[in-house]
Amino acid sequence: EYMRAVVQRVIRSQVLTGEKIAGEINKGLMVLLGVEEGDTDADVNYLAKKITGLRIFEDTGGKMNLSLGEIGGDMLVVSQFTLLGDCRKGKRPSFTRAARPEDADRLYQDFVKICRSRGIHVEEGVFQAEMLVRIENDGPVTLILDSRKLF
Repeated sequence: EYMRAVVQRVIRSQVLTGEKIAGEINKGLMVLLGVEEGDTDADVNYLAKKITGLRIFEDTGGKMNLSLGEIGGDMLVVSQFTLLGDCRKGKRPSFTRAARPEDADRLYQDFVKICRSRGIHVEEGVFQAEMLVRIENDGPVTLILDSRKLF
């Protein structure tokens, strides 16, 4: 049981539902968030604090040394249950580990609230909607974080 996030440093990102822009940011982080059955507030707190504190933006010396808040960047968060797809058997992913929609939505909303409480401007996708996600990856810098998995 773990919450998983794919975090991408972006120069621009947006989420569209149909023709409507649901969320849009400039420089910052695109976060795809997958909630697994059994995830708790502890998982949400861990990932929100970890992601908002990641020092993955360049300082004046060109080193990845600054966090999202330090650069005044934004965050776009999209719920993404497919991050929990198990592809080990057969050719069709199994999503049995993904949390029930009502649980996933609550923890997703809690993640957004915690990030906002840390001074980050957060835009959102639309939960359970068909979305088009545009990501202009900067670097590219892409990280995968799990709330409990140890490498």
